[in-house]
Amino acid sequence: MAIKTSRLMLRRARIEDLPRFHAIMSDPRAMRYWSSLPHETMERTREWLQSMIDAPADASDDYVIEHEGQVIGKAGCWRLPEIGFILDPDCWGKGLAREAMEAVIGHIFATRPVETLIADVDPRNQASLGLLKRLGFRETSRAKGTWTIGEEVCDSVYLALARS
Repeated sequence: MAIKTSRLMLRRARIEDLPRFHAIMSDPRAMRYWSSLPHETMERTREWLQSMIDAPADASDDYVIEHEGQVIGKAGCWRLPEIGFILDPDCWGKGLAREAMEAVIGHIFATRPVETLIADVDPRNQASLGLLKRLGFRETSRAKGTWTIGEEVCDSVYLALARS
């Protein structure tokens, strides 16, 4: 299964994606608001990528984002209905995350019996919050101390997008 947009190819993950994902997942900028610390080893990224590859099709709808033939991130639901994305910081600010998310959201609502997509975002991650709000997500609640990443306790903003 692949989704094409004007600038992107969104496809299923392959083990050959490991070097590019390790470059992204080991970058502190990309991982600043992710649910884990930057990956210190290729093996840690391999485990993460393998879990994406092995995720059951009935519970997952996750895509690798390619731009100009290079893996630049991922977008989708590792576990339905929770959606998320990560992008190589060198690709930030070009509208690529929005393009990928619009395509993935449209695909999920067209092919899955999901009435509402949800997202959990660190409130300090203003870029991701802004993107999700531009995509139509609405804040539903907030919670303190929901994640511990390394030594840092993080909060959550919960958002939802209902099928229109």
